[in-house]
Amino acid sequence: MNKEKNGFRFPVMGVSSLLIIFSVLCLTVFAILSVSTASAGSRLSEKAAQSVTDYYAADSRAEKTIAALRSGEIPEGVSADGDIYSFTCPASDTLELQVKVRISGTDYEVLQWQMVSTAGWQNDESLNLWDGN
Repeated sequence: MNKEKNGFRFPVMGVSSLLIIFSVLCLTVFAILSVSTASAGSRLSEKAAQSVTDYYAADSRAEKTIAALRSGEIPEGVSADGDIYSFTCPASDTLELQVKVRISGTDYEVLQWQMVSTAGWQNDESLNLWDGN
């Protein structure tokens, strides 16, 4: 089956052998891509779960602060402007829950309940665009 040329034997590779090698290589690449996609999805879901946990922890602290305000107590960190009280509850290193509430007796009205980024923002003007010359 092997052809000899000057005493050297060349292995015979048929089309079916090449097709099997190509198939194995394709399956290997797809397996690696699947594993990396699953890993990225896992990291994303962990970050999303942590973000939701942080939000609800800040939400719980805000609800406790409102309950204290309704009972007539003004907790530390709460600023008052007449019957409108403002405070923040940190949710993470870069997010905080800002709350503004109007309290009259035991009734209250939420005026603001908003997650706000506290991370610094800098404009990036480092793009070198072609000006036409």
